Amino acid sequence: MEIVRTIVSSKKNKTWFEIAHVLSSPARKRIVLNIEEIDREIKSGERVVIPGKVLSQGEITKKAEIIAIGFSEKAKEKLLKAGCKTSNLLEEIKKNPEAKNIKILKK
Repeated sequence: MEIVRTIVSSKKNKTWFEIAHVLSSPARKRIVLNIEEIDREIKSGERVVIPGKVLSQGEITKKAEIIAIGFSEKAKEKLLKAGCKTSNLLEEIKKNPEAKNIKILKK
């Protein structure tokens, strides 16, 4: 299961440990953010980590890289159409172990 691999990978690195803590919480407390919520909190050009799932409600007006555990199909379509880049959290932990130049969004 991808979430388990992500938690294990993030616990191995103290920089990503906060993400592991959020992901280890009960499923009912996991983070779910809509595109409109993300748009309010970010600036263009930022690399944003969401330790949860991204849903499609609303529009995004800024170009950014959104890194999350998962995306609804419609959310991914909207983000890509708006010129945003999307990527998987596990891949980001592997390629950026120091968590450089990222902003973590939590509810």
